[in-house]
Amino acid sequence: MSMSWADVRFMLERARGLVRRGLASLRTRGLGPTWARVRRQFARHVPPISTPLYLPADGPFAPFAVPAGQAPRASIIIPVYNQAACTLACLRALADHPPAASCEILVVDDGSTDDTGEWMPQVAGLRYHRRTANGGFIAACNDGAALATGDCLVFLNNDTVPQPGWLDALLATFDTQAGIGLVGAQLVYPDGRLQEAGGVVFDDGSAWNYGRFDSPDDPRYASLRDADYCSGAAIAIPARLFHALGGFDTRYSPAYYEDTDLAFAVRAYGLRVVCQPASRVVHLEGVTSGTDTGSGTKAYQVRNRGVFAAKWKDALVQQPRAGSLPTAGSVVRPRRQVLIIDAETPRPHHDSASLRLVNLMRMLADEGVHVVFLPADLRQVEGDTARLRRHGVEAWHAPFATRPSAWLREHGPRFDVVMLSRHYVAAEFLPLVRRFAPQARVVFDTVDLHFLREMRGAELSDDAGLRRAAERTRDRELALMRQADATLVVSPAERELLSTLLPATEVEVLPNLHELADTGLPFGQRKDLVFVGGFRHPPNVDAVLWFGREIFPRIQARRPDIRFHCIGMAPPADVLALQAQPGILVHGHVADIGGYMDGARIALAPLRFGAGVKGKVNLSMAHGQPVVATSCAIEGMHLTHGHDVLVADDADAFAEAVLRLYDDAELWGTLSEHGRDNIARHFSLDAARDTVRRIFQR
Repeated sequence: MSMSWADVRFMLERARGLVRRGLASLRTRGLGPTWARVRRQFARHVPPISTPLYLPADGPFAPFAVPAGQAPRASIIIPVYNQAACTLACLRALADHPPAASCEILVVDDGSTDDTGEWMPQVAGLRYHRRTANGGFIAACNDGAALATGDCLVFLNNDTVPQPGWLDALLATFDTQAGIGLVGAQLVYPDGRLQEAGGVVFDDGSAWNYGRFDSPDDPRYASLRDADYCSGAAIAIPARLFHALGGFDTRYSPAYYEDTDLAFAVRAYGLRVVCQPASRVVHLEGVTSGTDTGSGTKAYQVRNRGVFAAKWKDALVQQPRAGSLPTAGSVVRPRRQVLIIDAETPRPHHDSASLRLVNLMRMLADEGVHVVFLPADLRQVEGDTARLRRHGVEAWHAPFATRPSAWLREHGPRFDVVMLSRHYVAAEFLPLVRRFAPQARVVFDTVDLHFLREMRGAELSDDAGLRRAAERTRDRELALMRQADATLVVSPAERELLSTLLPATEVEVLPNLHELADTGLPFGQRKDLVFVGGFRHPPNVDAVLWFGREIFPRIQARRPDIRFHCIGMAPPADVLALQAQPGILVHGHVADIGGYMDGARIALAPLRFGAGVKGKVNLSMAHGQPVVATSCAIEGMHLTHGHDVLVADDADAFAEAVLRLYDDAELWGTLSEHGRDNIARHFSLDAARDTVRRIFQR
C-alpha cells in the first residue's frame, strides 16, 4: 500500500517527538529506563487472541444437575420443540460453567416428540414444563415467563451454547448502566465468526445483523452499545417490565419479529436496549426453524415484517433508510460522537491521569455521548481495554486499527469533538485530525503542563540543559494551544499562568476526577505511612528519595515502630536501595491498593517539583486518609494547612508534621473529614459535570 504525504508527515513528527522524549528521558531517568521505554514503543504488535470457545463434549445422555437457586435473581427460560441433542448441549454448558448469580432454569416443551420428554425430567435442578399443545415459540416463551420466579427473565434458545460468564455479564449491565430495559448477548457462530452484535432496523421494517461474519473482537462490535434490537436467542429483561409490556406480542405468532417488537416497546417505555459483548453465546442459527424464508416456520419472518412495519410505522420514520450500509458511526447516531486519543490505553489502577481519563469517558457516556478511544501505540491492554468497553467506550487497537492516517481517513468524518491528550500526542495527531475531521472541535488536554514540571525540575537540579529542554517543551505546548479550539488544564493555577502567556486562548479546568470511597479503618486501627506513585514520573523518584534519605530517619529516631510503605510501578535501583534502611518497604506495583488506603494512618506527598494536580493526594483524601504534603504537591487543590492537609517544605518540618498527626486522633479526624469534603466539592464527577458539558456538548 502506497504511503500518502499525511503518513510521511505523521511519521516525521513522531520520529522527532521520539528523539526529543528519548533525550529528555536520558537526562531524567537514565539509560536503563529509557531503553525499556524504547523497547516497549517498537515491540511488534501481536494480534489479540480471542478467548477460545467452549463447546460441551458430545456423548449419550446421562443424568446431571444444573444450577438451581432458592431465591433466583434470574430465570433462564428455554423454549424447545424437539432438537433434544441441542437442548442437552445447552444445559450441559450451563451446568459446566454455573453463573455467580442465583438462577433457575426452565425448559418449556412445546410438544416435542423426540427424546426431550424422557431426558429433561432426569436433569436435577431443572424446572421442566410440558405444554398441552404446540403453540409456537412466542406461546412457549410467554408460558415460561408466567412460571418464572426470578427478578430478571433471560430468554435463551435451545440451539445455543452459553459461554462462561455470559449470564453475570448480562445482569451486571443492569447494575452498572442507567436506564437499561433490555440486554442482549453477542452471538457467534461455532467457528468463532460473529453472528450478531445487536441489530439494526431500517425504515421499512427490515433488519440487519450488525457485524455478521466479522471478528467478534473487532472494536466496532466489542463494546457495550445501544442497539435497535437484540436477537431473542439470548436476551435479559426485568420481569416486571416484561409483564408491564404484555410479554411477547402474540400477533407475531408463532414466531419472528417478536424480539424486534419487544425492543421497540422497551424504548417506547423510555428505557434503553443494549448489546453486551462481554456476554458471548454460540448460536447454531437455523437449527430449529431452518433458514428458508419461503417455507415452514421461517416463512412467518416475511409475513411478520409487514405486521411489525404497520405497528411501528411512526417510530420507523426515525430509522436509517432501507438499503443503506450500517457503519460504526451510523449505528450510534444521532448521539454526539467524541474521539479521545492518548499515548496508550489508560490504566486507572496505575496512575491518576489514567483514572481522570477513564472517569471523563464514563461521564461522557452517562451524558449520552458515544465515546471512541484510540491509543497512539495501538496496543490492547488486557483488562483495561475490556473495562473501557464495559463502560460503552468503543476502544480501538491493532490489528483492527493500523496506520493512524488510514483510520482517521475512514472514521474522522463521524466525530463532533476530538480530544488529544499530552503535547507529544497532539503534535503527531493534530494535523491528521484537521485534515480528516475538519468538522470536529479539537480539544488539547495537557494532562499537566509538561513545561512547568520540567522547568521546576531543572531549577531544583540547577541544570542548564534541562532548562533549555523545558523551554523547548514550553514553545511546543503553547503552539499546540494556539492551534486547538480549546485547552484543558487540571488546576486553576495552570489556567492563571496560561492567561498571561496566551490571553486569547480558551482554557478550561478539568481536574482529577474521583469518586468518594469508604473511609476504611478508624484512627486507632491504622498504622504506618504510605506513598503511592509511579516511578516513570521523575518527580515521584525525587520525592521518595528525599523522604527516605532525609525525612524518614528523623521519624524513625523518635518512633521506630512506624514503617514507610512505598508503592508504585517500576521503582529504580536507588529507590529499591532504600529498603536497606529499617522500616522502609518498597512494594513496587500493587494491583489493589485498597488495603493501604484503608489501613495506613497517613499518606505522604513529599514532592519537591512537578505540575498539575496530584492524584496521590486526591486518592488518599477520597478514602478519608489524611495527607502530609509539600506546597508543590497541593498546588491548585483548594487545600489549607491545618484544615484539610498538613503542609511542610523542609525535612525537619515535614517530619514534625508526620509525628504530630500520627498521634493526634482529633486532628486526624478533622483532616479526614475535610479532605473528603474537598474531593466532593472540587474533584468529584458531579463537580466537573458542567465543565464537561460545556467543552464536549456545545
